[in-house]
Amino acid sequence: MDRPRTLWQADALLLLVTMIAAAGWIFSKEALAGMPPVGFIGTRFLLAGILLAGMAWPGLCQLSRSALYRGLLVGLLFSAAIGFWVLGLAHSSHLGESAFINSLGILMVPVVALLLFGEPPPRPTWVALPVALLGFALLSLNSGFQLEAGQLFMLCSAACFALLINTNIRVVRHLPALPLTALQLLVVGIVLTPASLLLEHGSYQLTPAVLGWFLASAIPATALRFFLQIKGQSLTTPSHASVILMLEAVWTALFSALWFGETMTALKFGGCGLIFTALLISRWRWITSALRHKPA
Repeated sequence: MDRPRTLWQADALLLLVTMIAAAGWIFSKEALAGMPPVGFIGTRFLLAGILLAGMAWPGLCQLSRSALYRGLLVGLLFSAAIGFWVLGLAHSSHLGESAFINSLGILMVPVVALLLFGEPPPRPTWVALPVALLGFALLSLNSGFQLEAGQLFMLCSAACFALLINTNIRVVRHLPALPLTALQLLVVGIVLTPASLLLEHGSYQLTPAVLGWFLASAIPATALRFFLQIKGQSLTTPSHASVILMLEAVWTALFSALWFGETMTALKFGGCGLIFTALLISRWRWITSALRHKPA
């Protein structure tokens, strides 16, 4: 297959992935109307993990004991990140805003690498961070500077995702992607589903509508999304893929406006705009490289 055609297919797949991921925010918010947050995310990832494990079973069987341990470690970090995410989603009054706060995890990756591993961040990081902090400050200006519970949970999720990405790079980078993803999803389900039974006391109101939203979040928005993401990333470079995947927050804001009728005040719009600008600054070298279809 020629390179231009492969790149076109990668772009199309990854763009579809961002749209599916954004739709997953809608599906999840609707499902939470009848399910406790941690119970919802635990069973969602358990079902998605079982589906992916069925496709990745030969690869899972070939993983060494060391690879399994490393996959389990990353799965535990993923559990923390996605646990904070669903709590943020449950407390969020504005999905578009939450999506942009969650995307701050991309900017935190080089900061975590510096703090934990002593790796100096790329120069654009130092320009992007103040822009992102200003954007987050604008989002927090609710009758004075005040963090809402949903914003705080999303910020914790972003920090956990930054740690998760750093760990992925160093611990499981060379393991096969599909078996590893299936293992991570299963770990999230196995950890968070019992945690919900122990910690949550909310009742399940499993109406047909809630079950439909749950299945939509588990099958297309999780299992299919990760399968397509792995396929798309295999056809291009990580830097090129990361540029396209930044669009998830934008799609989430648009879908939330269409589905829930969400609107933004000037402050919120400015805050989200500054965060997205910071993402562009942090990935500027990769963006210019992606536009030329050359590896960064």
